[in-house]
Amino acid sequence: MLEALAASIPLFPLSAALLIAAGMVSGRLGGEAGECYTRRLALGAAMSSAIALLIVIGLRSRAAMPPQLRLGTWIASGRHRIDCSLTLDALSLSFAMLILLLGVAVLRFSGSYMHREPGFHRYFLVMTLFIGAMLILSLGGNGLLTFAGWEIAGVCSFLLIGYTHERPVAVANASRAFLTNRVGDIGFLLGLLLAVAWIGDLEWPKLLHAARKLQPIAATGLALCFLLAAAVKSAQLPFTPWVTRAMEGPTPSSALFYGSVMIHTGAFLVLRLQPLFEHSVPAMFCLMAVGALTACYGFLTGLTQTDVKSSLIFATVAQIGLIFLACGLGWWTFATVHLFAHAVVRGFQFLSAPSLMHRVAARPMRPVPAFLAHRPGLYHAALQRFWVEAATDRWIVAPVQRMAADVERFDREVVERIVGLPVPALGSLSSAAAWEESRLAATGGSGPDAREAGGVIRWMAHQLALALHWFEEKLVLQGVGADLWKGFRRFGQRLRAIDEALCRPRYLILLVIATLLSVK
Repeated sequence: MLEALAASIPLFPLSAALLIAAGMVSGRLGGEAGECYTRRLALGAAMSSAIALLIVIGLRSRAAMPPQLRLGTWIASGRHRIDCSLTLDALSLSFAMLILLLGVAVLRFSGSYMHREPGFHRYFLVMTLFIGAMLILSLGGNGLLTFAGWEIAGVCSFLLIGYTHERPVAVANASRAFLTNRVGDIGFLLGLLLAVAWIGDLEWPKLLHAARKLQPIAATGLALCFLLAAAVKSAQLPFTPWVTRAMEGPTPSSALFYGSVMIHTGAFLVLRLQPLFEHSVPAMFCLMAVGALTACYGFLTGLTQTDVKSSLIFATVAQIGLIFLACGLGWWTFATVHLFAHAVVRGFQFLSAPSLMHRVAARPMRPVPAFLAHRPGLYHAALQRFWVEAATDRWIVAPVQRMAADVERFDREVVERIVGLPVPALGSLSSAAAWEESRLAATGGSGPDAREAGGVIRWMAHQLALALHWFEEKLVLQGVGADLWKGFRRFGQRLRAIDEALCRPRYLILLVIATLLSVK
């Protein structure tokens, strides 16, 4: 009973997202007529999760529910086992309640803000999926479950940054944000692998208890991996530029993602791993350095911004930098209070930004402070955002893009030729069936395709067609009747159909699956 109650907290919004998706796919949910149903379904799911969470908080306050709740085994391989568990301590429950309160407010606001938008249902689908993912992230009892919520939330961020997918700028910004966040995912995954290798468990209580017994070098390596993930997710230097591009999404989603909830998940991860960081002096120093530099960067750059959302996002980055700085100084309670207070205030500011723009439209722009105006070099650097984006483009984005181009080239020139997928006609083996039909002057069928297939199966079919054609030609030259000639011609046409079918990827996949099933 307790397990079902706790598990229902993230399941309510995830189920709502599934129902909205089913309605969109089936065609029963679309247009202005279905907006009321979608809005009520999303709001109802979030409020149901909030009620379930309140009940869990009440049970935890009376010690009627354990702080670590095991729901079952998720993955078991040899001596390694990963449970599907929930952590129900004060930090997780408080952050989950923050997610739901702000989520309900944003969903309620979005019902009117997104009214009659072409992607109304798609927007609510992604928003409910995001709330479910954030609940998994906050309540996850082990690192792998937390990482699952971490990744789903990142995908939702990508989808909403590129909400207006017909605009190239929105798509480019979404891709840039998605690519940058993958750097943090590398750090998170590496931290999980090191935890398995050095500790042998991913459950948060066991991992944090064993972290105190690690060697300082091991603790530092493990903490720095998670610090990389946290810094990228919370847009700390040098990864800040991705969050400025994320402002391309709708304002309500910006309020929930980058003003109040998602942008704080990096700081939440640092607070979750407090014992690990306290065991590593270099990691604490890195926390202070990253936080202090980001706070200064966000403060100075925010003074030169001329639009509301950019000013708010740099103020957000600066405040989260102060949270990282407080964690590095060991002020964990202060950092926790700062996180929750800042999330509420900044979320409200993002939601009120559209009305604020109407109120200050006729007012003159506020001048920069005197200390910045009297320093042209510093002002110019702040105006150019200290060239951080150019540096990240050179050292992070460009190498990944080159690696992706190399992988694509290898896939096109090697993998596709081996498995028989379509390749350019000039570099591929000629179609055996087309060659046979041109030699026999057949009237049915079409000529060679503009894109033909290669591969081992294609080569075998080609050799078989050559052998059959040689045999047929010998029989015809020896004066055998036209009926036999026509029979061989029909056989050649069927061979062509089989040849083309074998080169289709789905039949190759079926062949591989059948081979694997036949192996004992």
